[in-house]
Amino acid sequence: MINETPRVRFAPSPTGYLHVGGLRTALYNYLFAKINNGKFILRIEDTDRNRFVEGAVENLIDTLNWVGLEFDEGPKTGGDFGPYLQSERLDIYKNYANQLITDGKAYHCFCSQERLQNLREEQQKQKLPQMKYDKHCLNLSKEEIRQKLDAGENYVVRLNVQPGIKVIISDIVRGRVEFDRDTIDDQVLIKSDGYPTYHLANVVDDHLMKITHVIRGEEWLSSTPKHILLYQYLNWELPEFAHLPLLLNPDRSKLSKRQGDVAVEDYQSKGYLKEALINFVALLGWSTGDNKEFYTIEELKTNFSIERVHKSGAIFNIDKLNWLNSEHIKNKTAEEILPELKNELSNSKFNEMRFSDDYLKQVIDSMKERVIFYNEFLTKSPYFFERPQQYDEEVLKKRWKEDTPDHMKNLAENFEKMEESSHDNFEAALRKTAEELEIGAGKLIHPVRLAVSGIGVGPGVFDLLAIIGKDEVIERINIAINKITIPSGN
Repeated sequence: MINETPRVRFAPSPTGYLHVGGLRTALYNYLFAKINNGKFILRIEDTDRNRFVEGAVENLIDTLNWVGLEFDEGPKTGGDFGPYLQSERLDIYKNYANQLITDGKAYHCFCSQERLQNLREEQQKQKLPQMKYDKHCLNLSKEEIRQKLDAGENYVVRLNVQPGIKVIISDIVRGRVEFDRDTIDDQVLIKSDGYPTYHLANVVDDHLMKITHVIRGEEWLSSTPKHILLYQYLNWELPEFAHLPLLLNPDRSKLSKRQGDVAVEDYQSKGYLKEALINFVALLGWSTGDNKEFYTIEELKTNFSIERVHKSGAIFNIDKLNWLNSEHIKNKTAEEILPELKNELSNSKFNEMRFSDDYLKQVIDSMKERVIFYNEFLTKSPYFFERPQQYDEEVLKKRWKEDTPDHMKNLAENFEKMEESSHDNFEAALRKTAEELEIGAGKLIHPVRLAVSGIGVGPGVFDLLAIIGKDEVIERINIAINKITIPSGN
């Protein structure tokens, strides 16, 4: 047994941002650790210096903290198996590469880029199913190798894939997967700059950090036989593997930035709730089989199972994400939403206006069933924060008739007689006015909504009036009477 306590890791490369696919990998590892009383480790795989982006490590950690995926060990946090940045572990990789060379499991390769390019072109002409290195440098004598090393020639270290039985993967998600050895390339393990490739560093670190389960994206499945050979060559116990399905666009192409946002930070900046994003990402390849779609993080911690992850690709459906965002807002109390609404107000044209907490909570309760994002408390109901600047023309044509101004005057007079603003008092006053005018209540409900809000939709009209208050409602009615020009033909 590698370790009695399950240990999993999320090992991103610091290339600038956290991809939503990376977030799903991190989430599944995190949930697996929580359900199994294990440890969740963050390891930064920064050995590809050409792709390294300054500040990306800090950004990754900040993003994971934002969504609430706290790691037990990692950069800045520390742990018993560090360092957790691969660039700080170079000597470790070199030592194991040298051991593999000594054991005949790896070898120095001095081939130039020109020779490698010619080899690729020749294999393409032969229409070989896979481009592979031809083991040219495996045949160099010890003396030739020593001379080249002494002369300072550039070299890489390659894996020596030896003939033998098929490499078999027992994958938690995909089941039994077999690879013929003749399809496995002599992968580069140490690059000419002295840095390890993903393959060597990944295996060495997973072993030394006692990783029991490797949970990662399907794109790494084809690399796994190389990793298994390394485990076998080094006489190390294999972890269990679970390869997650690809994330796909609605047209079933691989999810990419060309067709939409792929960075977690993009969704954060657009106002998506971390709870909704985590809920959505959890469903990209996993379900409990009961059609349940709304999950809190606490529910995911008790319901998630790696065995229920699907094999087929998962469609990234933005409409579902929007729906989940609205559902998570609905699930929050007005008290929980209040700081978010205040933040939206402080960043809007209403930033110098002052509203009581009680007033804002009434606004929240009336609108939270109608919004997808927090900013829509302002964009969909600006009338709670200012008088209408204009009136919806379509609604005006349909609802504001020649006799409407007189009806509104009568309604305002009855509102004036109310002792206090409340849903029931506004409703009673409006229905009393309708009876006095011998008209249907609708001939007052729709125009008064237009007068007070400027539009024809929103929360229940009596709730709307009660929140805005009697004096302001009457003032807005009078403004509308004087401001609205009756459309011709009405």
